[in-house]
Amino acid sequence: MTQLHALVVYAPETHTPALLKAIGDAGAGRIGDYSHCSFTSPGTGHFTPLPGAQPFIGDVGTSEHVPETRVECVVEEHVLDAVVLALRAAHPYEEPAFMTWPVNGWR
Repeated sequence: MTQLHALVVYAPETHTPALLKAIGDAGAGRIGDYSHCSFTSPGTGHFTPLPGAQPFIGDVGTSEHVPETRVECVVEEHVLDAVVLALRAAHPYEEPAFMTWPVNGWR
């Protein structure tokens, strides 16, 4: 049986389709005979780039509020590293906000 992990990532609305494809192609969201399974919800990201940052959106020292999408999916443990690499490659932000954790569900 394979341990599942939950993955949550926040991305600008404009980049969500490409991000979903990239992580799905890397193995995220596989449930039974389905691939690329996810749940998305809209929200607003808040951040202030600090000195040394090279922000994709906004300016250093200025608070930003950006329409973003929260993406949630499951990832089998054996592809988690590949999914995170794909996430980082497809995400436009210098430091993408994401988290993973093991979930109580075995496949």
